[in-house]
Amino acid sequence: MTSVPNIQAGTLYVVATPIGNLADLSVRAQQVLSSVDVIACEDTRHTQRLLQHLGLRKALLSVHDHNERDRIEQVASQLSQGRNMALVSDAGTPLISDPGYPLVQALREMGHKVVPIPGPSAIITALSAAGLPTDRFLFEGFMPHKASGRRERLAPLAQETATIVFYESKHRIIETLTLMEECFGPDRLACVARELTKAFETFYHGTLGNIRPQLLADADQQKGEFVVMVAGNPEPISGSEVDTEKLFKLLLAELPPKKAAGIIAELTGENKKVLYQKALEMQGKV
Repeated sequence: MTSVPNIQAGTLYVVATPIGNLADLSVRAQQVLSSVDVIACEDTRHTQRLLQHLGLRKALLSVHDHNERDRIEQVASQLSQGRNMALVSDAGTPLISDPGYPLVQALREMGHKVVPIPGPSAIITALSAAGLPTDRFLFEGFMPHKASGRRERLAPLAQETATIVFYESKHRIIETLTLMEECFGPDRLACVARELTKAFETFYHGTLGNIRPQLLADADQQKGEFVVMVAGNPEPISGSEVDTEKLFKLLLAELPPKKAAGIIAELTGENKKVLYQKALEMQGKV
């Protein structure tokens, strides 16, 4: 092992941890975790298992979605006293669809030093082996829980030319792929990565139309954590070419007229009030 890094007093270290394979923890990350006074973590039980693997015993402070803003003053106070802290999430790089943003933002504004310790990230790991364009990509994170919310999120992305990256859970992976096939078309190239860096890591390559049947064929393949990557639209159409009637039929199945009209107005540049009137007519309310 190389020499212990120069740990600076009163600093928060944002430490990336493994997304599955514990061997992916960097030497520098391990050195920082062994040197700091306190580790702020998403789930103390999860982080305790990582520390046990490393043979470390550290004071832990829970910092998660429900208490993060309440912890800001507590963390700032410890840093002001010259203590060193590390921020980790359950897996991967903190703040990337994980807690940490309000904390880091507030500490920066207060003048505290924040140092990144780079390492595993499910987004980059998945893209590196997906075989899809990586010169430009759009990270959308986790989709809304409700199907209507997911449809609302997906519809404006149909004309996006960059590769689009999503996180998805085992509970919604099939339904999400079905909605993507409706919104982007069955021929859109895609890749689904499952259980990255773990024993049953799997990549599904092809089109949206043929990836979903592969997962449906085996219930075990619907378990775990997923990164869904969809190629950008190779032939985006201008707003004037958008088939608004088709879009309305797709959106009105899940959304109220006002929301559907708003999405189509964003895509086409057409007047929102005019589109709203059309949506009401299509639903037979006028």
